[in-house]
Amino acid sequence: IKDDWNRRVGDQDIVLIPGDISWAMRLEDAKTDLLEIASLKGRKVIIRGNHDYWWSSYSKVKAALPNGVYAVQNDALKLENAVIAGTRGWTIPDKSAEDSDIKIYLREKERLKLSLNHAARLKTPGDRLYVMIHYPPFDAKASDSEFTKILESYPVDCVVYGHLHGKDCRANYLVEKNSIKYYLASCDLVGNKLVAL
Repeated sequence: IKDDWNRRVGDQDIVLIPGDISWAMRLEDAKTDLLEIASLKGRKVIIRGNHDYWWSSYSKVKAALPNGVYAVQNDALKLENAVIAGTRGWTIPDKSAEDSDIKIYLREKERLKLSLNHAARLKTPGDRLYVMIHYPPFDAKASDSEFTKILESYPVDCVVYGHLHGKDCRANYLVEKNSIKYYLASCDLVGNKLVAL
C-alpha cells in the first residue's frame, strides 16, 4: 500500500480511507498507525470501520489526529472543491436479520442523512460530493437499499466503501447505479492498490 501510495499521491491530493484503519483497541495505541498514515503524501480523510475499536468518542479522535488527517462521522468536511461526507453504515438486513441488526441499520440510515444534510450546506456550485461508508451500501446483487435511496436523493458524485475481505466475496470494483459510481476500496480485494476516482 505504502509503495503504491508514494508513487501515485501528491501533497495536495485527497485520499479517502473508508475504515478498518488500526487493530488497536484504545486510541492511545492507534496513534502509531495514525502517525504512519499522516507521514504519507496527500490529505487523508478517514471514517470508522467495524474493526476500529479504538474509535470511541468522535471529539477525542478528531483532537488526536495528526496534521493532514481528517475524520468524518455523520458529518461532512470541505477541502477545496471536494465535499466529503460519511458514516459507518451497516449490513443490509435480509429476512433472517435479528432485531439488533435492523435497529443499527435504521440508526445508520439516519446518520447518513445527517452527514448528507451537512454536506449539502457546505456544497457550492462546481463542488463534487464524495461519500464514504464502511459497509457496502447494497447487497451482492447491488439491489436498492435504504442507503442507496438516500444517496440518490442528494447530488452525490461517488461513494467509496470497504469492509469486504477475502477471495470469497462477490463484489465488483466499480458499480454504477442510478448515476452514482460506487467504488470498492477494500485493500485485499483491490490488490493493496489505491483506487483512483
